[in-house]
Amino acid sequence: MTTNPSAELLDNLLTATGQTTAVREEVRVWSMSGVERATFPDGSTAIFKYAKKPFDSEDQALRLAHTLGVPVPQVHASAVLDGWLGMLMEDLGSSLREADDLDGVAAAVVLHGTRTAPPLPVLDQDRLRTLPARALEHLEQLRKADRWQDADDVEDALDRIAQAAEARSAGAMLEPFGWVHSEFHPTSLHIGERGWRLLDFARAFTGPGLLDLASWHGTIDPPHPVRLRVFLEQYVTAGGTPDALAPRGGLTAENWALGWHRMWAVEWFMEQAVRWINDPASDPAYLKAVRRHLTDVLHLLEI
Repeated sequence: MTTNPSAELLDNLLTATGQTTAVREEVRVWSMSGVERATFPDGSTAIFKYAKKPFDSEDQALRLAHTLGVPVPQVHASAVLDGWLGMLMEDLGSSLREADDLDGVAAAVVLHGTRTAPPLPVLDQDRLRTLPARALEHLEQLRKADRWQDADDVEDALDRIAQAAEARSAGAMLEPFGWVHSEFHPTSLHIGERGWRLLDFARAFTGPGLLDLASWHGTIDPPHPVRLRVFLEQYVTAGGTPDALAPRGGLTAENWALGWHRMWAVEWFMEQAVRWINDPASDPAYLKAVRRHLTDVLHLLEI
């Protein structure tokens, strides 16, 4: 396990921005990334964010979003070292209040109305319908490493979803299709003195915007299609495409969105378990989340 090179990254960034030293104060830190506030000798501040693969191209996504007119924090400087990205960004200060549903739809309308850009990975219908098969590949890797041995139920569920995926993924390319933030939650929307800014673009991609709308209310509580339907209607009222309400894959827009968002999350959890975290001690927590989401997927996608 490589220790994170954040001190060296910060040194590089300070040099790049003409600063000498900075006092670091943790805001939020976990195993794969960290957010800190850096205070410079003259009293000014910046946000220092660092992250390891696969979160190491957020600076590109933020610069791209900024160029295309999406309100995001400005990146002052970025550097990469041993597979870790470091960024010095504009400090937005404390937020005035938590983002609510109307803030969320307003931000989504702006983001989804932005023209897509080539550097972002693409999740089109072909890619979407392979998610269950990719998850099965991750499961095979885990089992080869003597992990997830009692997960026949997970395999069965993924097999069933894989068989239905062709039909159920239909409509993936309907509008809104373009920028997907993919960490679209109230905590990723900063409401400050000078309006709102969208944060956390580490996993942005080009794909069905409905996945953003499905992620807004989080995945801790059970999925709530009626609540999402209301959110989709607010999105259309705020200027989002009316196609957001169109049925797809033989399902209502809200069930399709919640079901595929949960499937997307399952494949990501399993890839994390195999590649990025790769810690057998975390398996029970990951398995529990995967089982819960798969139950939702089968129900929402009517499999």
